Amino acid sequence: MYYQPLTSATKPWKLCAVYPHLKDSYWLSINYGMVEHAKALGVQLKVLEAGGYPNLDKQKRQLMDCRDWGADAIILGTVDSQAYKGKLSQYTGNIPVFATINSLDVSDEDSAKNVVARVGIDWYEMGCKAGQFLAKHHPRGSGIVNVALLPGPLQRGGTKPVVQGFLDAVANSDINIVTTLWADNSKELQRNLIQQLFATGHDIDYIVGGAVATEVAISELRANHMADEIKLVSTYLSHGVYRGLLRDKILFAPTDKMAQQAMLSVDQAVRYLEKKPLQRDLAPIVEGLTPTHLPKAVIAESLSPAEFRPVFSVGAP
Repeated sequence: MYYQPLTSATKPWKLCAVYPHLKDSYWLSINYGMVEHAKALGVQLKVLEAGGYPNLDKQKRQLMDCRDWGADAIILGTVDSQAYKGKLSQYTGNIPVFATINSLDVSDEDSAKNVVARVGIDWYEMGCKAGQFLAKHHPRGSGIVNVALLPGPLQRGGTKPVVQGFLDAVANSDINIVTTLWADNSKELQRNLIQQLFATGHDIDYIVGGAVATEVAISELRANHMADEIKLVSTYLSHGVYRGLLRDKILFAPTDKMAQQAMLSVDQAVRYLEKKPLQRDLAPIVEGLTPTHLPKAVIAESLSPAEFRPVFSVGAP
């Protein structure tokens, strides 16, 4: 995707960003992308995080905190695509809202009026890329291979389209899905699932999972002396998945370039406030990564540097 970001802003606009959480490297990388671009433009950025997807009430309060702070624009990573239907302005007032990363339903009049623009890929494509990688290696007639699917939390907005994309991509191949196990994206819960998987005695050739499941699987396979028998594919990128790709422990992961998406959201907001030309629906190109294909530019558009820690305020007087 070619996009020319702004290099400066005409004034220190007040942007308020609200995330579902900052618990993993995915949202940490989004934080990094926003912070860097806010600094580059010379605008203020206030960051709030809800602490997890179940915490809708907390996120609603945070939107009101943005309003009370006097935000010029709100960048919303929603905890739930349907949560604000018909009532977004109750929390945001007349402040323009920019949907980021997570899909936000804007089919109602209130949201349509208040959500100015969005940045985000279709998570179906992430699952599809992972499925296409396996389908290419195991076309129909090449011999059945068994896959255990560990997509992450059942309730999380992006998980179902990931699974659907994966299933559609492998439909005409020799991929056989023997089990699908769901749990929240904590290392402990995902480790439990993998141990449960081994205990059932399924004959497994691949584990396909979210980043947390895939990261945990590396150490579990090693501990159980199964690293040569079971291969790993991740449905999205994280710092741990990147290390796994570098070390040849993970065969494939798509990236939706989260640091770039974060930059785009800040850029959209400032463009809107300064009445500059604005693309209202932006999505980077999803790129597949393998141990032999890890372009530096793509990694820089995806992940925060290893030493980066969460930043909650930029340019505050």
